[in-house]
Amino acid sequence: MLENVDLSGIQDENARQLIVRLLNLIEAVSTDLRNAQAENQRLRDEINRLKGEQGKPKIKANAAKPPRVDYSSEKERRKPRPHQKQAKKAKLEIHREQTLAVDKASLPPDAEFKGYEDVVVQDIIFRADNVCFHKEKYWAPSTGQTLLAPLPLGYEGQFGPGLKALTVTLYFGGGMSEPKIRELYENMGAQISAGQLSNLLVKGQEEFHVEKEAVCEAGLGSSPFQHIDQTGTRVNGQNQHCTIVCNPLYTIYTTTPGKDRLSVLDVLRNGRARRFRLNEEALGYLESTPLARGMRLWLWGECDDQEWDEQTFVERLDTRWPKLGVPQRQAILSAAAVAAYHAEGGIPLVRLLVCDDAPQFNWIAVEMGLCWVHEGRHYKKLMPVFVHHLKLLSDFRKQFWDFYDELLTYQQQPTPQESARLDREFDRLFSTCTGYDALDARIAKTREKKASLLMVLKHPEIPLHNNPVELEARRRVRKRDVSFGPRTPEGVRAWDTFMSLAATARKLGISFYRYIHDRISKANQIPSLASLIKARASQLRLDASWSAAYSTPSF
Repeated sequence: MLENVDLSGIQDENARQLIVRLLNLIEAVSTDLRNAQAENQRLRDEINRLKGEQGKPKIKANAAKPPRVDYSSEKERRKPRPHQKQAKKAKLEIHREQTLAVDKASLPPDAEFKGYEDVVVQDIIFRADNVCFHKEKYWAPSTGQTLLAPLPLGYEGQFGPGLKALTVTLYFGGGMSEPKIRELYENMGAQISAGQLSNLLVKGQEEFHVEKEAVCEAGLGSSPFQHIDQTGTRVNGQNQHCTIVCNPLYTIYTTTPGKDRLSVLDVLRNGRARRFRLNEEALGYLESTPLARGMRLWLWGECDDQEWDEQTFVERLDTRWPKLGVPQRQAILSAAAVAAYHAEGGIPLVRLLVCDDAPQFNWIAVEMGLCWVHEGRHYKKLMPVFVHHLKLLSDFRKQFWDFYDELLTYQQQPTPQESARLDREFDRLFSTCTGYDALDARIAKTREKKASLLMVLKHPEIPLHNNPVELEARRRVRKRDVSFGPRTPEGVRAWDTFMSLAATARKLGISFYRYIHDRISKANQIPSLASLIKARASQLRLDASWSAAYSTPSF
């Protein structure tokens, strides 16, 4: 950090402007130098790798490591609140009661009985329960058949519903690895092989896959807005992508090979076969895409609002334009798929996406609410070398989060007058010119996102950030760190299904273990998660700001 420069002490305006330009030039050169150094080291490591050597070794210093650069804005976003300890024991279910007596011999002669003082102590009984069933066996000579008493429901195979449910809960709900689960069972007196444990997690789970699909349908229909994010995942050692969609009532994980707009649509359409439609809407999306004049004329000629399946549409496109570039081809497919999605009936249509500004999320919903936390992160990544610029950045970041607090207050009591004031305040704040070029450029980029960042003024029930889905994405990342990733299509489906059901059960206040045990034992005492989502949605009114005029959105 270089010493502070007091520009106010420079009387000559031309000299002051020259120094401002020089300071910004030094900032730009410093940023380029940092980037070049990082890129040079990356290229050296790659050259060494191609030569069969190793890159720069990561040698830990004897002294304490320098602090990791933290781009999180949680400290600025979250204001300190007084801690309020909740009464946990009041919510506990009492399973048994025991009366404890005082040793009468220790009592003085005048001691009087004054009732009882209750003390609640939590404990868990965890032990093996290996059962030997004596099944009655009958022989019927008239039919030549042997008749056996059936096993209780859920006890099919070598393991009972308790062990089966606990296996799923520990692996998907608790994030444990298969070897550690086996180790735990062995300590408790249960014997299970690695193959048997894997089968309990993956095989014969069709009932849960069906319920996961129902949860997805109910969740997408429970509110007009949805959170969405993507994170990397591994399938049999290969990189794929996991798309997470959620709202306050549910969470769905879906693994796909790609993370493009078509993959996002596959998730929001719950895996239905892709459909494509060329109409004015689709062509409107392609206005900024560089296409040859003949290509545009052909698209206009095909614009008859007819819907095609994927194979037919791709064949028509490839037959007419076999040398079409990959970016242009992908843009046409995406535009036609989005147009078909918006015209599709019988499925829940997402009207607003709360997300970051990744390009694959564009076009899909008629409205988009961008995350303020993501936007604030860009300002924290600025690394000025002058104290003067650092102060300008610090002052602006404080104003940024003060305005964020005003939006939070507006959500509690939204009014048209306050909405108009905050709209004007946004224009004032993000028209600031500080003289620090990198900061001013960042402010201008935020100003361009005004409509999406201020979507909360129109829909106060949507969050100002995308943290709910990022927290769910973190669960997949942690699971990936512990268990690496599935290796088969069955494993991929199991990961997506059970992680979705675990997250949804948690949001609905249902014990994941009890839910899994209920289904495996065929007790079916817990209602379907989809029905609970629908019931809660009617109570929460997550669509309060969407008036009748928005019942059929126009794209």
